[in-house]
Amino acid sequence: MGKGNWHKLFVVVLLSKVLRMPVISLLKDEDSGSYKGVRLASGQDILSQKLVLDPSFTVPGPLASAPCEQIQDSFQVLSLIDDKVKVARGICITKSSLKPDISNCLVFFPPRSLFPEQVTSIRVLQLSSNLAVCPLGMFVLYFSALCDEVNQGKKLLHAALNAILKLLVSGNAENSSTVQSEDTEHVEPTLLWSALYIQELTKGQFESVSSTPMPDGNLNYNDLLDATEKLFQNMYPNEEFFPENL
Repeated sequence: MGKGNWHKLFVVVLLSKVLRMPVISLLKDEDSGSYKGVRLASGQDILSQKLVLDPSFTVPGPLASAPCEQIQDSFQVLSLIDDKVKVARGICITKSSLKPDISNCLVFFPPRSLFPEQVTSIRVLQLSSNLAVCPLGMFVLYFSALCDEVNQGKKLLHAALNAILKLLVSGNAENSSTVQSEDTEHVEPTLLWSALYIQELTKGQFESVSSTPMPDGNLNYNDLLDATEKLFQNMYPNEEFFPENL
Protein backbone atom coordinates (compact mmCIF):
# COMPACT_ATOMS: atom_id res chain seq x y z
CA MET A 1 0.00 0.00 0.00
CA GLY A 2 1.41 3.40 -0.96
CA LYS A 3 1.70 6.39 1.32
CA GLY A 4 -1.11 8.08 -0.63
CA ASN A 5 -3.66 5.47 0.46
CA TRP A 6 -2.55 5.75 4.07
CA HIS A 7 -2.84 9.52 3.80
CA LYS A 8 -6.40 9.32 2.51
CA LEU A 9 -7.42 6.89 5.24
CA PHE A 10 -5.98 8.94 8.09
CA VAL A 11 -7.14 12.32 6.78
CA VAL A 12 -10.71 11.16 7.45
CA VAL A 13 -9.82 10.18 11.00
CA LEU A 14 -7.93 13.41 11.69
CA LEU A 15 -10.62 15.69 10.29
CA SER A 16 -13.43 13.94 12.13
CA LYS A 17 -11.63 13.46 15.46
CA VAL A 18 -8.63 15.77 15.92
CA LEU A 19 -10.02 18.87 14.19
CA ARG A 20 -13.60 18.11 15.22
CA MET A 21 -14.91 18.20 11.68
CA PRO A 22 -17.65 15.56 11.71
CA VAL A 23 -18.51 13.33 8.77
CA ILE A 24 -22.12 13.99 7.75
CA SER A 25 -22.53 11.49 4.89
CA LEU A 26 -20.86 8.80 2.83
CA LEU A 27 -20.27 9.23 -0.89
CA LYS A 28 -20.99 6.48 -3.40
CA ASP A 29 -20.17 5.96 -7.03
CA GLU A 30 -23.30 6.52 -9.15
CA ASP A 31 -22.42 3.74 -11.59
CA SER A 32 -21.37 0.94 -9.23
CA GLY A 33 -23.12 2.08 -6.04
CA SER A 34 -19.93 1.37 -4.07
CA TYR A 35 -18.33 3.57 -1.42
CA LYS A 36 -15.88 6.24 -2.65
CA GLY A 37 -15.47 8.80 0.15
CA VAL A 38 -17.02 10.99 2.83
CA ARG A 39 -18.48 14.49 3.06
CA LEU A 40 -17.54 16.65 6.04
CA ALA A 41 -19.73 19.17 7.84
CA SER A 42 -17.71 21.91 6.15
CA GLY A 43 -18.93 20.66 2.76
CA GLN A 44 -15.54 19.27 1.77
CA ASP A 45 -15.43 15.83 0.14
CA ILE A 46 -12.61 13.43 1.07
CA LEU A 47 -12.14 10.56 -1.37
CA SER A 48 -10.74 7.21 -0.21
CA GLN A 49 -10.87 3.57 -1.23
CA LYS A 50 -11.49 2.23 2.28
CA LEU A 51 -13.33 3.39 5.39
CA VAL A 52 -13.33 1.82 8.86
CA LEU A 53 -16.40 2.61 10.98
CA ASP A 54 -17.54 1.86 14.49
CA PRO A 55 -19.43 -1.48 14.26
CA SER A 56 -22.55 0.13 15.76
CA PHE A 57 -23.05 2.11 12.53
CA THR A 58 -25.14 0.43 9.84
CA VAL A 59 -24.50 1.16 6.17
CA PRO A 60 -27.48 -0.03 4.07
CA GLY A 61 -27.64 -1.16 0.47
CA PRO A 62 -24.90 -1.83 -2.09
CA LEU A 63 -22.68 0.84 -0.52
CA ALA A 64 -21.49 -1.74 2.02
CA SER A 65 -21.47 -4.79 -0.25
CA ALA A 66 -18.25 -6.68 -0.86
CA PRO A 67 -16.91 -7.05 -4.40
CA CYS A 68 -15.40 -10.52 -4.19
CA GLU A 69 -15.75 -13.97 -2.59
CA GLN A 70 -12.41 -13.65 -0.82
CA ILE A 71 -13.74 -10.77 1.27
CA GLN A 72 -16.92 -12.69 2.00
CA ASP A 73 -14.82 -15.59 3.30
CA SER A 74 -12.97 -13.21 5.61
CA PHE A 75 -16.28 -11.74 6.71
CA GLN A 76 -17.31 -15.16 8.00
CA VAL A 77 -14.24 -15.20 10.27
CA LEU A 78 -15.46 -12.07 12.04
CA SER A 79 -19.10 -13.08 12.23
CA LEU A 80 -19.02 -15.84 14.82
CA ILE A 81 -21.08 -13.94 17.43
CA ASP A 82 -24.84 -14.44 17.46
CA ASP A 83 -26.78 -11.29 16.60
CA LYS A 84 -28.90 -11.68 19.75
CA VAL A 85 -25.99 -11.96 22.20
CA LYS A 86 -25.33 -9.08 24.59
CA VAL A 87 -22.63 -8.50 27.17
CA ALA A 88 -23.39 -7.26 30.68
CA ARG A 89 -20.64 -5.04 32.05
CA GLY A 90 -19.99 -3.35 35.35
CA ILE A 91 -17.37 -1.06 36.88
CA CYS A 92 -16.81 -0.52 40.60
CA ILE A 93 -14.34 1.60 42.54
CA THR A 94 -13.51 0.42 46.06
CA LYS A 95 -11.17 1.38 48.86
CA SER A 96 -10.38 -2.23 49.74
CA SER A 97 -9.02 -5.22 47.88
CA LEU A 98 -10.96 -8.46 47.54
CA LYS A 99 -7.99 -10.00 49.32
CA PRO A 100 -5.98 -7.80 51.70
CA ASP A 101 -2.64 -9.13 50.45
CA ILE A 102 -3.46 -9.12 46.71
CA SER A 103 -3.54 -5.99 44.54
CA ASN A 104 -4.55 -7.40 41.15
CA CYS A 105 -6.60 -10.53 40.59
CA LEU A 106 -9.21 -12.22 38.42
CA VAL A 107 -12.33 -13.82 39.94
CA PHE A 108 -14.60 -16.29 38.10
CA PHE A 109 -18.16 -17.17 39.08
CA PRO A 110 -18.92 -20.41 37.16
CA PRO A 111 -22.46 -21.21 35.97
CA ARG A 112 -24.94 -21.89 38.81
CA SER A 113 -22.41 -20.77 41.45
CA LEU A 114 -24.46 -17.68 42.41
CA PHE A 115 -28.05 -18.79 41.65
CA PRO A 116 -29.65 -21.82 39.96
CA GLU A 117 -30.60 -19.99 36.75
CA GLN A 118 -27.05 -18.69 36.12
CA VAL A 119 -26.14 -20.23 32.74
CA THR A 120 -22.92 -18.34 32.00
CA SER A 121 -19.69 -17.47 33.77
CA ILE A 122 -19.15 -14.02 35.26
CA ARG A 123 -15.67 -12.52 35.29
CA VAL A 124 -14.46 -9.88 37.73
CA LEU A 125 -11.06 -8.28 37.17
CA GLN A 126 -9.56 -6.23 40.00
CA LEU A 127 -6.83 -3.69 39.18
CA SER A 128 -5.04 -1.47 41.67
CA SER A 129 -3.28 1.88 41.67
CA ASN A 130 0.07 0.21 40.91
CA LEU A 131 -1.21 -0.17 37.32
CA ALA A 132 -2.09 3.55 37.14
CA VAL A 133 -5.82 2.93 36.66
CA CYS A 134 -6.97 4.67 39.87
CA PRO A 135 -5.67 6.82 42.75
CA LEU A 136 -3.45 5.37 45.47
CA GLY A 137 -5.36 3.20 47.94
CA MET A 138 -8.23 2.48 45.54
CA PHE A 139 -9.16 -0.48 43.34
CA VAL A 140 -11.15 -0.77 40.10
CA LEU A 141 -13.30 -3.86 39.46
CA TYR A 142 -14.50 -4.75 35.95
CA PHE A 143 -17.46 -7.15 35.58
CA SER A 144 -18.27 -9.01 32.37
CA ALA A 145 -20.82 -11.69 31.40
CA LEU A 146 -22.57 -12.75 28.20
CA CYS A 147 -26.38 -12.67 28.24
CA ASP A 148 -29.34 -13.07 25.87
CA GLU A 149 -31.46 -10.20 27.15
CA VAL A 150 -31.31 -7.18 29.45
CA ASN A 151 -33.05 -8.59 32.55
CA GLN A 152 -30.83 -11.66 32.51
CA GLY A 153 -27.74 -9.45 32.28
CA LYS A 154 -28.87 -7.26 35.16
CA LYS A 155 -29.51 -10.31 37.34
CA LEU A 156 -26.02 -11.66 36.59
CA LEU A 157 -24.33 -8.36 37.45
CA HIS A 158 -26.30 -7.78 40.66
CA ALA A 159 -25.59 -11.32 41.85
CA ALA A 160 -21.87 -10.89 41.20
CA LEU A 161 -21.81 -7.48 42.86
CA ASN A 162 -23.54 -8.82 45.96
CA ALA A 163 -21.04 -11.68 46.15
CA ILE A 164 -18.13 -9.26 45.77
CA LEU A 165 -19.48 -7.04 48.54
CA LYS A 166 -19.62 -10.05 50.85
CA LEU A 167 -15.97 -10.77 50.02
CA LEU A 168 -15.08 -7.19 50.84
CA VAL A 169 -16.90 -7.42 54.17
CA SER A 170 -15.32 -10.74 55.16
CA GLY A 171 -11.84 -9.72 53.99
CA ASN A 172 -11.86 -6.28 55.58
CA ALA A 173 -14.16 -6.72 58.58
CA GLU A 174 -11.88 -4.84 60.94
CA ASN A 175 -11.95 -1.72 58.76
CA SER A 176 -15.52 -1.83 57.44
CA SER A 177 -18.75 -0.32 58.75
CA THR A 178 -21.78 -2.04 57.20
CA VAL A 179 -25.48 -1.42 56.79
CA GLN A 180 -27.79 -4.44 56.47
CA SER A 181 -30.10 -4.61 53.42
CA GLU A 182 -32.56 -7.23 52.23
CA ASP A 183 -30.05 -8.71 49.74
CA THR A 184 -26.63 -8.47 51.36
CA GLU A 185 -24.34 -6.29 53.41
CA HIS A 186 -23.35 -3.13 51.55
CA VAL A 187 -20.01 -1.66 52.54
CA GLU A 188 -20.67 2.05 52.86
CA PRO A 189 -17.07 3.38 53.03
CA THR A 190 -15.54 0.61 50.90
CA LEU A 191 -17.70 0.76 47.76
CA LEU A 192 -17.19 4.28 46.41
CA TRP A 193 -18.92 4.10 43.02
CA SER A 194 -20.46 1.57 40.64
CA ALA A 195 -22.06 1.48 37.19
CA LEU A 196 -23.76 -1.44 35.45
CA TYR A 197 -24.87 -1.55 31.80
CA ILE A 198 -25.81 -3.91 28.97
CA GLN A 199 -24.06 -3.63 25.60
CA GLU A 200 -25.08 -5.08 22.24
CA LEU A 201 -22.42 -7.24 20.57
CA THR A 202 -22.14 -6.04 16.99
CA LYS A 203 -20.40 -8.09 14.34
CA GLY A 204 -17.56 -6.78 12.19
CA GLN A 205 -17.16 -7.01 8.44
CA PHE A 206 -14.51 -6.83 5.73
CA GLU A 207 -15.80 -4.67 2.91
CA SER A 208 -15.18 -1.29 1.27
CA VAL A 209 -16.86 0.10 4.39
CA SER A 210 -15.33 -2.07 7.11
CA SER A 211 -15.54 -2.55 10.85
CA THR A 212 -14.19 -4.85 13.55
CA PRO A 213 -16.40 -6.62 16.12
CA MET A 214 -17.05 -5.02 19.48
CA PRO A 215 -15.28 -6.40 22.59
CA ASP A 216 -16.99 -9.60 23.71
CA GLY A 217 -17.58 -11.06 27.18
CA ASN A 218 -13.88 -11.64 27.81
CA LEU A 219 -11.99 -9.12 29.89
CA ASN A 220 -9.11 -9.04 27.41
CA TYR A 221 -9.22 -7.82 23.81
CA ASN A 222 -7.48 -10.74 22.09
CA ASP A 223 -10.39 -11.50 19.73
CA LEU A 224 -10.73 -7.83 18.82
CA LEU A 225 -6.99 -7.51 18.14
CA ASP A 226 -7.03 -10.66 15.99
CA ALA A 227 -9.97 -9.30 14.00
CA THR A 228 -8.20 -5.96 13.56
CA GLU A 229 -5.10 -7.69 12.21
CA LYS A 230 -7.23 -9.73 9.77
CA LEU A 231 -8.95 -6.55 8.62
CA PHE A 232 -5.59 -4.85 8.01
CA GLN A 233 -4.23 -7.83 6.10
CA ASN A 234 -7.36 -7.94 3.95
CA MET A 235 -7.20 -4.23 3.15
CA TYR A 236 -3.42 -4.14 2.61
CA PRO A 237 -2.18 -7.68 1.87
CA ASN A 238 1.31 -6.55 0.88
CA GLU A 239 2.00 -4.53 4.02
CA GLU A 240 3.40 -5.71 7.35
CA PHE A 241 1.21 -5.26 10.41
CA PHE A 242 3.11 -3.00 12.87
CA PRO A 243 6.54 -3.34 11.20
CA GLU A 244 9.61 -3.02 13.40
CA ASN A 245 11.58 0.20 13.03
CA LEU A 246 15.27 -0.46 12.55
